Amino acid sequence: MTKEELLKLQNGSDIRGVAIEGVEGEHVNITEEACLKIGGAFVKWLSKKTGKAAADLKIGIGRDSRITGPFMENAIAKGLKANGAKVVKCGLATTPSMFMSIVFEDTKFDGSVMITASHLPFNRNGIKFFDKDGGLEHEDITEILEGAAEQNAEENKKADISDCEIYNLLKTYSAHLRKAICTGLGKTEAEKPLSGLKIVVDSGNGASGFFVSDILQPLGADTTGSQFLEPDGTFPNHIPNPENKQAMKAIQDATVNNKADLGLIFDTDVDRMSAVLSNGNEVNRDAIIAMIAAILAPSHKGATIVTDSVTSDRLTYFLEDVLGLKHLCYMRGYKNVINKQKELNEAGTDCPLAMETSGHGALKENYFLDDGAYLAVKMIIALAKAAKEGKKLESLIEKLPPLVEEGEFRFKISGENFKEYGKSVLETFKRRAEEKGYVLPDNHEGVRLSFKNEGWILLRMSLHDPVMPMNIEGAKKGDLAKLVKIVQDLMSGFDRLDTSCLK
Repeated sequence: MTKEELLKLQNGSDIRGVAIEGVEGEHVNITEEACLKIGGAFVKWLSKKTGKAAADLKIGIGRDSRITGPFMENAIAKGLKANGAKVVKCGLATTPSMFMSIVFEDTKFDGSVMITASHLPFNRNGIKFFDKDGGLEHEDITEILEGAAEQNAEENKKADISDCEIYNLLKTYSAHLRKAICTGLGKTEAEKPLSGLKIVVDSGNGASGFFVSDILQPLGADTTGSQFLEPDGTFPNHIPNPENKQAMKAIQDATVNNKADLGLIFDTDVDRMSAVLSNGNEVNRDAIIAMIAAILAPSHKGATIVTDSVTSDRLTYFLEDVLGLKHLCYMRGYKNVINKQKELNEAGTDCPLAMETSGHGALKENYFLDDGAYLAVKMIIALAKAAKEGKKLESLIEKLPPLVEEGEFRFKISGENFKEYGKSVLETFKRRAEEKGYVLPDNHEGVRLSFKNEGWILLRMSLHDPVMPMNIEGAKKGDLAKLVKIVQDLMSGFDRLDTSCLK
């Protein structure tokens, strides 16, 4: 593969592509050759960063339930070993556990590799990398892919990986999460601190089935009704994605039908989660951020919560007026919110949580790691404490105003240099809004308009595509239509912007 072909695999701070045929028009570009080269390049990159010789590096490798995981694991392992590193194969794992493999005393890897494409379809796969500082940045991935072009795939392929150490990382990771629950409740494992609670889990045939067998059940929870726990990379029941409507309906039904106290749903590699309350109400997007913030608030008076840009004015009200926290509505992209969280804490501002509406949430107390299983642990502790007081978990967010009306519109940009054109649209949109006297709150991405008691509008550029998404939320019935009319006026006359979806 050429350097240009390898660089096309970059997706932000990850590597993503097609790993198997099966979807019309989508052809394999994450090949065995690519994996052999990328594995080797990671050794070179990590050796350069750490100052260690390749022979002194120990690198762990894990994968989610995708059917292409085993072939990629072997190819990457060969690339790692051919370049001198010691390789530990962790088998089925989660993205957060692969970072924790660098932290755990039993492993203390110098770096780790996770093979996953998160919630994408079965034919896709990808690669994430970690070192002691967390997930790699965009520029790190570029450097690795450029280095991959210099690797000799045929030579790497000759590496013998039959003697690689095999390690059950999920066993160690599960013990870590069980301990967190017991510590949070002041109980021992022998005391079965989750006895009397009914919690159902939907794994979507991803990698999160261990959460039932190795965490909830040993601590005494009734998990009757949990579903799709068996890893199956064809995802036969629904996409493992908390934002998918079919997936959310599945866990809502399971929670209500089994009269559970809580339902949990994870994405494929378990770095995201959402929940369902006992009454069947979903806890995702603004609500999941509100829930985790409410759990943290008593220990973090006046702290700052960082979110992505598409959170609502309702959430700002809840965080600031109800919980007494500060809300920094930042940018989309989980690395963006986490890096901002780190920056604030380094500057002396208490920022315990950075969270996207997608369900990516990082806690300061947990290495700034976006870990869906750890967020679930925090929620389970809160559930057990609420039950002891005769309350329900939903009491934590009962003052979060409900969502009434919302719409998302995606305006396609035609022609060349779409980013420059999009920038000019935002400038004109902002100027027109200011001339109309609309309120423009401080904003870090796109242009946001706030209409007291009526809702809000956000226009921004897509991170990667020639598209300008617009989110609108109405505070009460009929407000969405009013705001759409305002938008139609503000968006008129852009010749390269397709706004037909507003009609």
